[in-house]
Amino acid sequence: MNKMFTPELEEQLRQVFEGLVDDVTIALFTDGEACYSCPETVGYMREVAALSDKIHLKEYDLQRDAATAAGFKVDLAPSIVLLDAKGDYQGVKFNGIPAGHEINSFIPALLEVSGQASEVPEDLAARVDAIDKPVNIKVFVTLSCPHCPGAVQKAHKLALMNPHVEAEMVEAQTFQELSSKFNVSGVPKIVINDTYELVGNQPIQAFLDEMERI
Repeated sequence: MNKMFTPELEEQLRQVFEGLVDDVTIALFTDGEACYSCPETVGYMREVAALSDKIHLKEYDLQRDAATAAGFKVDLAPSIVLLDAKGDYQGVKFNGIPAGHEINSFIPALLEVSGQASEVPEDLAARVDAIDKPVNIKVFVTLSCPHCPGAVQKAHKLALMNPHVEAEMVEAQTFQELSSKFNVSGVPKIVINDTYELVGNQPIQAFLDEMERI
């Protein structure tokens, strides 16, 4: 299988990963022959993990490791869950291979889960902290969409800031049945608690406006 990264990109990523604060684990769930993009995703994650001693890869089978998958609310494959240094799930998930433009959401997610926090304005942080009900954010993307990583990053940021929030990238073409269920005709499409919808790379305020309706 061809490598995802050129030597030049590998070197750039090694330098980026010097910013990792604590260890982070990539928990990767695949599903045997039922998953056409799983082999490519496995190769990709192995390449990423090889670029830093602080990145660890754990590979699971969706069927064989059903209890572990259920603990992380994983029911799709390939699916990637990021765990912090304590092995805790912080609500950051990728369904489908985070390649193409989505490397620009995956790399920042690794850094943030490791503890490299980015600041959010105080008024918005207060609104995020006030969320006290379970929230699931799905961000439907395609790998060729340049505006999608921004929406995914914001969703993941909200999850990292509040334990009630879980945020997941969904690669629309890989999971066409789910895309059809939520009438995804343009990306990024943001679906909150399977009910409230936004289209486009919306600001955090727009996410919060919908989340506060729950």
